[in-house]
Amino acid sequence: MKAFHEVRSYDSDFMVWHAAYENISFLAHWHQEIELIYLRSGSARLSVNDHNFTAYAGDLVVVDSGDFHYSDSSELKNRIEFLIFDPGIVSSLYRPSRFAHPLVSSSLLEKWGLSRRLEEMFVTVSRELSAKESYYQDIVKAEVRSFWYRLKRCMPADASDSGGQNRRLHTLYDLQQLLSYIDEHYSENLTLGFAAKRMGFSESHFSRVFKRLIGINFVTYLNMVRIEHAAEQLRGTSRQITEVALGCGFNSARSFNRVFKEITGYTPSQFLRLPDPESYNLTYYKRKSLEKEYVRDDSVTLVKNQTC
Repeated sequence: MKAFHEVRSYDSDFMVWHAAYENISFLAHWHQEIELIYLRSGSARLSVNDHNFTAYAGDLVVVDSGDFHYSDSSELKNRIEFLIFDPGIVSSLYRPSRFAHPLVSSSLLEKWGLSRRLEEMFVTVSRELSAKESYYQDIVKAEVRSFWYRLKRCMPADASDSGGQNRRLHTLYDLQQLLSYIDEHYSENLTLGFAAKRMGFSESHFSRVFKRLIGINFVTYLNMVRIEHAAEQLRGTSRQITEVALGCGFNSARSFNRVFKEITGYTPSQFLRLPDPESYNLTYYKRKSLEKEYVRDDSVTLVKNQTC
């Protein structure tokens, strides 16, 4: 499962990835890599951990290792570049930087003398990763490291007291562990109360924290995980629909059919009649319209886009 712990595939053991998309949104996920999101044009609503904000053309968003992040920008126009890289690129003993805020405005980048450097880094990394000429890995590493440490020199750190930072980190870690548990035990009777207890929260507090960090409520997330597993089983086995429904944690075929259609836009029977159900990706988002598309050769979390 890659629901909210995204495990990215790379062409080689050189873990740097770059792409550009238009009019894109993506659902909440986290990964070990550092992610730089550069708004080329338009605007996008994003959330990184506790921070919810709108980024505009020229802005940079810094997603540190382990941060939960998502974008709910379905009606907004934008062109966005993504640069994702292994923290080992900048330090063999990397520790999250814990910046005060993930958004770096275009005016701040200009003030710090980093606007041109940011542009040059994205252009160089894109070119080198595409051409793969001699020493391209060394050139990419040098570009990323140079920009990263110049940015880190300027970026204010989180001024919260150590106790507050530790509680925040503990919450993020516990939530990562909870999501991993759900991915493995989705077929069991997983209730809101059970999830809240694992986090050490009351149900009401847990619901608020989960929605703030993940962008959807707990039940919706659990249903998405179950439906993706169900879709995989429907495509890859000869099991009957009712058997799949009960095996994925649903109490009845009726509730399974309803939730399956809510999330995918199809009933299980209609899904099985698709010309090529293998190519239809169901992962981790509620299909609000037929405009949402799977990003070819990329993360399962990206939706509604056009590759630039």
